[in-house]
Amino acid sequence: MRLRAASASDFYAPQGSRRQRLRSKQRTPRPTMREMSLDAGAAQEDVTRFLPAQGESGPEAGRSYRRLRLPSHRGTSDVVAGAYPFLAEGGLGSEGVYVGQDAWSGGGFCFDPWVLYRDGVITNPNCLLAGVVGKGKSCLAKSLATRSIAFGRRVYVPGDPKGEWSAVARAVGGAAITLGGGSSNRLNPLDPGPRDSALDDLQWSTLLATRRRVLVGSLAESALGRPLVSVEHTALDAALTGAAQRSDSPTLPMVVDLLLEPQDSLPGADQQALATDGRDVAHAMRRLIAGDLAGLFDGPSTVHFDSSLPMVSLDLSQIQGSDQLIAMVMTCASAWMESALSAPDGGQRWVIYDEAWRLMRQPALLARMQSQWKLSRGLGIANLLIVHRLSDLDAVGDAGSEARALARGLLGDCSTKIVYQQEVSETAQTATQLGLSTAERAQLPDLQCGEGLWRVGSRAFVVRHVATDDELALFDTSARMRPLGAALRG
Repeated sequence: MRLRAASASDFYAPQGSRRQRLRSKQRTPRPTMREMSLDAGAAQEDVTRFLPAQGESGPEAGRSYRRLRLPSHRGTSDVVAGAYPFLAEGGLGSEGVYVGQDAWSGGGFCFDPWVLYRDGVITNPNCLLAGVVGKGKSCLAKSLATRSIAFGRRVYVPGDPKGEWSAVARAVGGAAITLGGGSSNRLNPLDPGPRDSALDDLQWSTLLATRRRVLVGSLAESALGRPLVSVEHTALDAALTGAAQRSDSPTLPMVVDLLLEPQDSLPGADQQALATDGRDVAHAMRRLIAGDLAGLFDGPSTVHFDSSLPMVSLDLSQIQGSDQLIAMVMTCASAWMESALSAPDGGQRWVIYDEAWRLMRQPALLARMQSQWKLSRGLGIANLLIVHRLSDLDAVGDAGSEARALARGLLGDCSTKIVYQQEVSETAQTATQLGLSTAERAQLPDLQCGEGLWRVGSRAFVVRHVATDDELALFDTSARMRPLGAALRG
């Protein structure tokens, strides 16, 4: 028997030649589109027949008897921020003054109280700025003021106790009026100011008398350290009326003279009674026209308020004394400037109260400030109140007193609240007064220099103020604390 080696053909049975196989495949007809559609429909029928839309029925089908319904979930912003960590506030828009960078979203942050009031974001244009010393709140205030000039706003600083705004006012083409320290400048806080052409003679005289009565009454209460009694109000009204009859621009010396020596009588009060009732008020107000304040408010004004200038500041840095004295000086100076604020064509203006804690310690002056806060929308002004901490409000009056309520009301009339770094001991009270969330409260002690928590209406932002080198050089308030030749750091 002969044996041979197996070849590949022994394992693969021949099925015809390769050419024959290709020809057989080519002869197989392809299905038409109609046949494919029918096949797909049949497959869908099979699926529908064996897998119903709501699943199979039966005890072991794994279907619920009722449709699954999950309750909606509600959570605080802290919880939502953890569930959706990549959400951030969209900002206030691009209209207004560029302030800096939004630390939460990374975008630019712009602010303009008049635009936000127009859009309904805030209910009034007033602002509060609080922060410890050396954290940049003064630099922010000056940036807001000077950058707003480019948008057609004007800036008034009714009282600058440290003289920090004088260089800023001159740099932008404005004026800084210095009082005290040998200066010959004198202001009459009873100046009538510009008259509204829409008012007739009776309306104008009534408005002017009311404005002067509120000013002199505030000064008298501040000087006395107590509210006026009814007979003192009567004596003061009689003196103001007599001074207004003598001159169209009465002065404080006229009022004091008529308090000491009344020239007219009133029903129920003759000249002797008026002199007795107004004696304490006259001697308390005499400090404004004699002694350490002589030459400031004891005659007609020697300077003119130019409302067309971009910035006007009253420099009170040369006046030294107690907080009560400084507050009275700031009140007289601001009254002289505020007479121009009532001009109907004054436009939109910032009115900046730096070191406002001095004013807030005087309840009578605080009430006068609150009336201006209420009139801000009608006057087209935005008041900026600058303090160190919100606990300054607790220094006003006793707990539960009317003065304390006025201080709280002043805070409530600020739709925008800007808080720079606060001491740890102040954090809880600040968070309570502003209604901050736990996340916002945790930010306060950790804010760096130039960073602030902005509460604009009901919305919150952490903003890093961005200042140019020229601004930093102009706004610097700590030059004397650095070694000679040391560079300024932004």
